[in-house]
Amino acid sequence: MGNQMMIYIDADACPVTKIAENIARRRGVPVILLCDTNHVLSSDYSTVRVVGAGADAVDIALINLCRKGDVVITQDYGVAALALGKGARAIHQSGRWYTDENIDGLLMERHLAKQARRSSKHHLKGPAKRKEEDDLRFAESFERMLDSP
Repeated sequence: MGNQMMIYIDADACPVTKIAENIARRRGVPVILLCDTNHVLSSDYSTVRVVGAGADAVDIALINLCRKGDVVITQDYGVAALALGKGARAIHQSGRWYTDENIDGLLMERHLAKQARRSSKHHLKGPAKRKEEDDLRFAESFERMLDSP
């Protein structure tokens, strides 16, 4: 196994799992899907790790597993920040790469959004429904990430 790249997917409600698996399969890169006991997944390619249902159980398991050179797919900025700290690369399901340059700003945005939600009676609308171009953008960006050193 040595230092082969692994792909870890924070797979609870992740809309790009299948796309990522197809790309990984084509390239022969192993994938581990992490999900909690509320979202048990099955896959004909990836290893599925079901983690206890604690609030951050999946995040903690993922960060404990990932190493330098691995790729993490997550929509959680906190997980992305920790993955970057371990020398892994991280990508959002939108295809946006998390980098040392943008992660602090993203974490600050998240913090401010959380404060806004707390103080307001209006809930911010959830993410827009995914379209095919969102999937294409993710696939293209993910391929580029796997190709980059």
